[in-house]
Amino acid sequence: DSLLQEMKSLGIEKIPSDSLEDYRNGPHERRFSPYSDNGGSVVAIAGDDYVVIASDTRLSGNGYSIFSREQPKLFKLSDKTVLGSTGCWCDILTFTKVAEMRMKTYRHNHNKNMGTQAVAQMMSTMLYHKRFFPYYISNILGGLDEQGKGCLYSYDPVGHCEKNMYRAGGSSCALLQPLLDNQVGLKNLEGAQKAPIPMEKAMNIIHDVFISAAEREIHTGDGICFNIITKDGIKVQSIPLRRD
Repeated sequence: DSLLQEMKSLGIEKIPSDSLEDYRNGPHERRFSPYSDNGGSVVAIAGDDYVVIASDTRLSGNGYSIFSREQPKLFKLSDKTVLGSTGCWCDILTFTKVAEMRMKTYRHNHNKNMGTQAVAQMMSTMLYHKRFFPYYISNILGGLDEQGKGCLYSYDPVGHCEKNMYRAGGSSCALLQPLLDNQVGLKNLEGAQKAPIPMEKAMNIIHDVFISAAEREIHTGDGICFNIITKDGIKVQSIPLRRD
């Protein structure tokens, strides 16, 4: 009471808090996430002299919203290297922009394009550099090595790199990868003999697994964009998927 009387003598009045919404119900915690998952899936298969990497073309928002039905997740980094990236779209655009800038700097300094293995190491370094505030993306890098053979590199968000011959990533990875393990890796098959996969068969397998994923996962659909990497360059091909 003495404190209130002293405040009144100084011309300070207590503001009634009962009528203020923010103070009536106690403290509130406000949450903000800098990340957003825009969905999408990428599948890649490497052969003796080719790589087929494909993505769907649906760019999803939160929940059931669709931002675009014609947005592939493949980025051409050179004549022999393609990056497939899914996850937070703004992080994808930032990461690919920085990667292209570094590759352009390398080309000006060394007067040649960066090889696929060098790009793979560069990407791992870029991702690890941001490990405390990582890019919220899933990357698969496909291309031809110095001997002209197909190779794939898959990454986690903080830069761990693994070399593969087939890989799936993105929102429907849990549906796609087991099918690839069975059809390409020939796992859980009795008496199966491993043989090089022709390019046409690889494209058919990727087409089939995307059809299967589009039936079960709402962030995958609308279309498939293929990038076929050979010694002659990169060929782009599109096939429609279900649009609902």
